[in-house]
Amino acid sequence: MNTNHLTGAATDEVYEVFAKIKSEDTLRHIGNVSAPSVELARVYAFATFQEFTWAEMIVAPRRAIVSVIPIV
Repeated sequence: MNTNHLTGAATDEVYEVFAKIKSEDTLRHIGNVSAPSVELARVYAFATFQEFTWAEMIVAPRRAIVSVIPIV
């Protein structure tokens, strides 16, 4: 869990959410959620994007995403 160094309070991290409807589909980016832990990111993603019956849904912390072609 991330904490604010000044207050000791939990701080949210942005998690990108990817999902696919059918198992043979490719994952697509469907949005993002902010959460203080990966466990809560899972819950928030499921609750926020439950409009479809997904075959798979994943969350990835934004800080873990690696740029291939940087924005100039």
